[in-house]
Amino acid sequence: MALQKGDKAPAFTLYNTEKAEISLADYQGKNVVLLFFPFAFTSVCTAELCEMRDNILTYSSLKAEILAVSVDSLFTLGKYKEEQNLPFHLLSDFNKEVSTAYESIYDTFAFGTKGVSKRSAFVIDAEGIIQYAEVLENAGDIPNFANVKETLASLA
Repeated sequence: MALQKGDKAPAFTLYNTEKAEISLADYQGKNVVLLFFPFAFTSVCTAELCEMRDNILTYSSLKAEILAVSVDSLFTLGKYKEEQNLPFHLLSDFNKEVSTAYESIYDTFAFGTKGVSKRSAFVIDAEGIIQYAEVLENAGDIPNFANVKETLASLA
C-alpha cells in the first residue's frame, strides 16, 4: 500500500555528495521536502531541481529543508550538484533501499534500466509524519509544487 498522509515516514541514512551520512532523523523538529528523481543530468530532473533551487527562499520561509534522492552514485550527484549550483543535499540511494521503502521505484525504466527512482515528492513534518505524498508514474511529469508549498504553509 502506498505511503500517504498520516503515515510515519520511513527512516533512512544515505550518503550526500560530500560523502557524509545524512539521516532523516537529523531533521527531527524540521519540515522536510523529500524528492525522488530518476537521473541526474536529464532535462526534466534538471528543470525540477532547478525550480527548487530558484525558489529556495520560499522553502526557507516555510521552514522547510529540501533533500533530493536518486539511485545515481554520489560522485555523479556531486558533479550534477556543482554544475547546477544546487543549495540542498543530493543523496545517493545507489542500493535502492530508500526508494523502495518510499514505494518510489520503477521495476523497469527507460532503455531497460531496472530499479530507478520514480519522480516523487513528500512533505514530512517536524514529527516525522508524512503530510503530503505524490508518486508519479510518468517520469516526464513534475510534482505539484503548489500543493507542496500549500502543505508546508499549513504546518506553520
